[in-house]
Amino acid sequence: MEAKRQCVKSNLGLVCITHSEQVRYKTVTRKRLLSFDAATQREMLRALYQENINRLNQGIEFCRAGGINLYRMTSGLFPFSDEAFGAEILDEFADQLAAVGSKANEIGLRLVLHPDQFVVLSSDSEAVIANSVKILRMHARTMDLLRQPRSEWAAMNIHGGKSDRADRLVETIEKLPDEIRLRLALENDEHAYSSAEILEVCRRASVPMVFDAHHHVCREKLDDYNHPSVAEAFWAARETWKNPEWQMVHISNGRERTQDRAHSDLIFTMPEVFRFAPWIEVEAKHKELAIAKLQTEWLDSGI
Repeated sequence: MEAKRQCVKSNLGLVCITHSEQVRYKTVTRKRLLSFDAATQREMLRALYQENINRLNQGIEFCRAGGINLYRMTSGLFPFSDEAFGAEILDEFADQLAAVGSKANEIGLRLVLHPDQFVVLSSDSEAVIANSVKILRMHARTMDLLRQPRSEWAAMNIHGGKSDRADRLVETIEKLPDEIRLRLALENDEHAYSSAEILEVCRRASVPMVFDAHHHVCREKLDDYNHPSVAEAFWAARETWKNPEWQMVHISNGRERTQDRAHSDLIFTMPEVFRFAPWIEVEAKHKELAIAKLQTEWLDSGI
């Protein structure tokens, strides 16, 4: 039976912020925060968390108004909430976060996360792994407070980390607490883990693979997003999702050329196989403008 095309306009995902000023978040550096006394630090974080909850709500409203059903939240939403004092402050906003997350659930908006590069579950250092788990616990706690399910629907997507450490990566994943492990997804990258390598890790660790077409093109030195290996990797990744209808992929284009690692402002080339992708995060500099371009030029015209 021929596979059914699944990609629809509303399932092209917005990544973190908008190109316009409509969706932006506040942050504070460690150096600045620690330059104040403890009481002032708490008040600064309390104000920042409140502001970012308001802005997350704005982001959800932006997605609703624009017919966008997938939103990758910023990994810097609640800075320092991986520390005890930050976690305590964040708990003060539990009711607000529950309301915001429940609204996302009600309108069918899928919320996902991409924790930062400091998360390395394949490190040779126990301290690095411990810190990585600490960061992931923070994100899992945020997902819990937002009433998001402990499943691949609310994916927390990371890279494989240190190369040639597949056994270490699988071992670490298997030991993760449920609130992390049940949401964890792994993505292929341009350096450490190819599509085939991260696929094998995902199979062994029973976590879904987020296939990034641009990383694949760069890693394999391809000049065509429709190279047979792109479709092969896409379909193989699909099999790692417990619910194939929740499969998520990434798209970006090179700024100057196909294998340019710097992302372009808009998306000019899509893999044909992505017409079968249920959910696509659009990793382009111009954010919602790139989504609109794909909606009208790729999905509407069928090119």
